[in-house]
Amino acid sequence: MEITFNTPALLFPAISLLLLAYTNRYLALAALIRKLHDEYMRGEKNHLLVKQIKILRLRINLIRWMQAFGVFSFVCCVLTMYGVYQQWKVMTELAFAISLITLLASLVISLVEISQSTRALEWELSDMEELEGPGFFKNLFKTERE
Repeated sequence: MEITFNTPALLFPAISLLLLAYTNRYLALAALIRKLHDEYMRGEKNHLLVKQIKILRLRINLIRWMQAFGVFSFVCCVLTMYGVYQQWKVMTELAFAISLITLLASLVISLVEISQSTRALEWELSDMEELEGPGFFKNLFKTERE
């Protein structure tokens, strides 16, 4: 396969949009953490607060890794373009492969973060419904007879 300037250039807008989405998730989490902190300082503690704090800490770390892999993927795309410019075939192919792999890692971590977010929302819903929510997959395969 011949890698040209156009090959890594295709990833530039995708990676940029992903990084923007990751930043938005981070900012939303930061706002939520600040809100929970204010509630905690006012003494408005509920039984879900400890669970929420653990999930939020995990989600912040996941977003950090999502962003890091996304940025590294972007850097590898730039290195790929430089390799094409210098006509370094092996370095170009290696940098592009690493770029794709790190982009994939970023997306997989994003999926894990989304599942953690969903889990936290299920706790909130179960608290409002006064029952434990069965979760997404149990509802997915649930028949109407049950």
